[in-house]
Amino acid sequence: MRIDQPLRRSAPLSQHHKNDTCEPIVVIVDDDAAVREALSELILSAGFQPVSFASTREVLDADILDSPGCLILDVRMPGANGLHLQHHLAESGNAKPIIFLTGHGDIPMTVQAMKAGAVDFLTKPVRDQTLLDAVIAGIALDASRRANALVVRRNIERLETLTHREREILREVARGRLNKQIAFDLGIREVTVKLHRANVMRKMEAGSIGELIRAWETLPMAMREAGGGWF
Repeated sequence: MRIDQPLRRSAPLSQHHKNDTCEPIVVIVDDDAAVREALSELILSAGFQPVSFASTREVLDADILDSPGCLILDVRMPGANGLHLQHHLAESGNAKPIIFLTGHGDIPMTVQAMKAGAVDFLTKPVRDQTLLDAVIAGIALDASRRANALVVRRNIERLETLTHREREILREVARGRLNKQIAFDLGIREVTVKLHRANVMRKMEAGSIGELIRAWETLPMAMREAGGGWF
């Protein structure tokens, strides 16, 4: 199915989907109804769930962008265009993978989109497999980001169970400091450092110092910096 070819009409897709679904959703945003229908049929044929919108305003109002999946986005549409939506999502902290698909692209536009993190920038007409490869890459990227975000959230929750002193010990251990060095710097006994470090390992659910340091490195920079309100 080439998306630049006329297609038969199909039943309209639902414009809403629960955000808590575990299945990835491919969000299609294009002001051309024939293109939306063609893309939806292609995505369905590949086993993914499509949902389509005629404008960026519609997709923002639908409250669907927190769902797992990716976006197939036209660049030039009435109102806010695709690049504006990409910028809006980046500013709001939603790094949802975007595949741009347009018949009006140029090199500066492509560079802008790719620098801002687009998965791909494709021009119409596009081969079905080329588009599906980009969709698969976008969904995989989103799954990876969500998994990483889950690890960060869990480590933040564990960090919040630590006492002030345990957080100090954690920071010093992550810096590669030895027990005796930490004890000297903090003005406490080395055996006390060992006790606190054992508590840190248990609360952070780390089986080794290496695991503890990796958990530390997943935390936001503000939590790792001295004076960031966490120590």
